Amino acid sequence: MKILITGASGFIGGRFARFALEQGLSVRVNGRRAEGVEHLRARGAEFVQGDLSDPELVQQLCRDVEAVVHCAGAVGVWGNYAHFHQANVQVTENVIEACLKQRVRRLVHLSSPSVYFDGQAHVGLKEEQLPKRFSDHYGKTKYLAEQQVFAAQEFGLEVLALRPRFVTGAGDTSIFPRLITMQRKGRLSIIGNGLNKVDFTSVHNLNEALLSSLLAAGPALGQVYNISNGAPVPLWDVVNYVLRQLDLPPVTRHLPYALAYGAAALNEGVCKLLPGRPEPALFRLGVAVMAKDFSLDISRARQYLDYEPKVSLWTALDEFCQWWKAHHPS
Repeated sequence: MKILITGASGFIGGRFARFALEQGLSVRVNGRRAEGVEHLRARGAEFVQGDLSDPELVQQLCRDVEAVVHCAGAVGVWGNYAHFHQANVQVTENVIEACLKQRVRRLVHLSSPSVYFDGQAHVGLKEEQLPKRFSDHYGKTKYLAEQQVFAAQEFGLEVLALRPRFVTGAGDTSIFPRLITMQRKGRLSIIGNGLNKVDFTSVHNLNEALLSSLLAAGPALGQVYNISNGAPVPLWDVVNYVLRQLDLPPVTRHLPYALAYGAAALNEGVCKLLPGRPEPALFRLGVAVMAKDFSLDISRARQYLDYEPKVSLWTALDEFCQWWKAHHPS
């Protein structure tokens, strides 16, 4: 099978591209940074550099491939709506159009559990339990992109979407690096009582889910799937485990939720008034994420994708820590 993987210079896209090559698939990758995919080219991947906002480039990328795994997109909390809409919705529309014109059989879309975020605690969320309104531009545009993907079924494209939660392992640059930096600066505090349980996903388990999505048939198609390790754990136990592995002091200081939320609101308000609207050090949504229970029901993925998490969170954390030490010896 020949596949295209977008966003391969990023963590998830890059790790899946390497996994797909190991499985014997023929892999074409796209990314903005050539240096970010050099290790994939060395393993036999075909690299086509360019911006997915260029429809002609996307047509070229989708030529002669059987399936597309679309991992590219804008991530984050801060920024204007136009930025997130262009990177998450318009780019996905370009990919869909190219899939249809180039007769690609299947599109596997990487979405996000951010579509569920409303600042409240949730346990065992099912795929259809969406909030009445989205908390940020990222969550809203990821959901809109999903809707575009599923609408393409009408024209014969086979589609699936995955919503993986807190993906970690070697190469993770989004979850722990910021926490590590904050702790080194003495700015990290446990928000609330520190007992909140959340989901994580080993990147190895996500790779298996993505591969299953490429091979699935029948009733598995046309659905969106929650993906996690299926075993919520106390968030701050995980954070402190990583800090200890990196020879950093654990977080012991507590900050009341109301105080942290108020400080985040003030921080956001000030940054909106400053020239260039710099990104705040603390977000209201981030405070809620770090203080409240949040877990997903993965029974649909188990039923239709035969998904079963095999790699434990602690193994994924050890892998991340070994990688971090190798790349950040200081």
